[in-house]
Amino acid sequence: MERQIHSSLKVLLVSDLDRAKKFYRDVLGCEVTDWWVIRDGFTGLGIKLLQANDPKDVRPNPPSKGSGTGFDLYCYVENWKALDEIYYEFKSKGAPIAIEPWVDENNGPWKEFAVKDLDGYCIAFGGTDETQV
Repeated sequence: MERQIHSSLKVLLVSDLDRAKKFYRDVLGCEVTDWWVIRDGFTGLGIKLLQANDPKDVRPNPPSKGSGTGFDLYCYVENWKALDEIYYEFKSKGAPIAIEPWVDENNGPWKEFAVKDLDGYCIAFGGTDETQV
């Protein structure tokens, strides 16, 4: 069967749309339009930000059982060099780091880190590295 789905986008309700767009553009390096927040095209990080009717409607995911952090988006990164570059870029621009980079030797090994946006949504970045396998 031919591929039918090209990509998917996460929809996030935000408390202040203009402020959120500025954060995603200036801190996370995304292309921001009237419709989308994207980084590395639509097959990379893709989000549709929508203004919440009420700040109480903004609800990041709670942590899963046994976890201290809830994830709202997870982005796969091709290798650890790219992962480290993204981490240092975000950190240098003042992104709130929710999880510092760490390596799970039992799964991959897998390396990941996470940031939080202004509304507390947690965006994780992780992947394996062919040079580490």
